[in-house]
Amino acid sequence: MSAPRREAALLPGILSGRYVGLRKHFIPSVVRRTPVKPTHSSLIVQPSRSSLLVWMLLCLIVALALALLIVGPALAQKKISTAEAKDHVGETATVCGNVTSTRYASSTRGQPTFLNLDKRYPNQIFTIVIWGSNRNKFGRPEVDYSEKRVCVTGKIAEYRGAPEIVADDPKQIRVDAEK
Repeated sequence: MSAPRREAALLPGILSGRYVGLRKHFIPSVVRRTPVKPTHSSLIVQPSRSSLLVWMLLCLIVALALALLIVGPALAQKKISTAEAKDHVGETATVCGNVTSTRYASSTRGQPTFLNLDKRYPNQIFTIVIWGSNRNKFGRPEVDYSEKRVCVTGKIAEYRGAPEIVADDPKQIRVDAEK
């Protein structure tokens, strides 16, 4: 007789309480009357309190990391003046200043548009560069932003000793109401 058949043959005896034994393991008849719910911790896998705390801490750390990834860029964008920009090269920031001179260099390679802030070219303190490939997104920036106070957000780079931000999207530049 195979093992499953033998166990099936013993099942009526187990249920009636006459014979309580499988594979040389005897179970007291009292167990038969208790609910099916096991009482031994070895039968139910229960994590220890310390491992639960570790998992809770891990979940908290992951949640905080995700929150920082979402909120972090907004917090990382510092609002600085054009004079301070030279000290933040390589960082992403928001630089605010008055557009004092503009130039659309249509015959120059890349057809850049330059918006010089706080001082006119060639003594500009900060420059916003809009390349010709993105110019159609902005309309006529040399006219639209002329003589206005603007804030530009992006990564500050340095070109020939002067800080600049290359604007690829009109959302990077906004007219600032503050004076």
